Amino acid sequence: MSAPSNYTKLFLCVANSRKPGGHCVGGRTFNRDNYTEWLRPVSTRNTHEISDAELLYADGTRAQLLDVIKLTLTQAEPLYHQTENHVIAAVQWEKLQEAQWNHVTAATETTTSALWHDGLSSYHGLNDKVPEAIAHTLTNSLMLIEPQTLSLVVAQESKFMGGYDRRIRAAFTYNDTHYNFVVTDPWIENKYFAMEDGRYDIPMSRLCLSLPEILNGNATKLVAAVITPENVAERRQ
Repeated sequence: MSAPSNYTKLFLCVANSRKPGGHCVGGRTFNRDNYTEWLRPVSTRNTHEISDAELLYADGTRAQLLDVIKLTLTQAEPLYHQTENHVIAAVQWEKLQEAQWNHVTAATETTTSALWHDGLSSYHGLNDKVPEAIAHTLTNSLMLIEPQTLSLVVAQESKFMGGYDRRIRAAFTYNDTHYNFVVTDPWIENKYFAMEDGRYDIPMSRLCLSLPEILNGNATKLVAAVITPENVAERRQ
């Protein structure tokens, strides 16, 4: 039996967040002007992260949020609720163009249901936990939404085993439900960690939400990217 052939996909990168050992990258694939499926490129390593080297284009620059990228892949490799996972081939990624705000709005989704599952919260979060049994019934782990309201909260948070971590959280409403998720967008972290602790209201945005692997019996919802009309341009500077 012959090995399966590699295949290519084009996608708009709307998540390039920090993950132990590297990056968690995700985006929406498209055909002509229509956004279709979600894609999370993953490595063959046990923890599936994308390394700095794997993000490099042929010209030596690195793939960024809001790049439109052509990827060569070897196979689909879903992992429970992370149905969007595809394994990358040993081929450099190709940047096709840089997206603008209108591309982001076109890729935005709407849902009238909960964001995966509501009702379970971490100590500092709100509606940010999904029990393992429920996570295993889900069929997606990435969303791009328009929140009704959004504030970024920079604060010191107590840790379970003692001490504190400075974190950025997204406190937002969606479908009239309140949420509070940790932000793992490195660009947002660099910007807001340079500012004083406090609450910063964001008038217009899109949030890329991610549901990572199970840890200690739950999957914890994250904000992988905070995209605004202003920071589409600022991220390129």
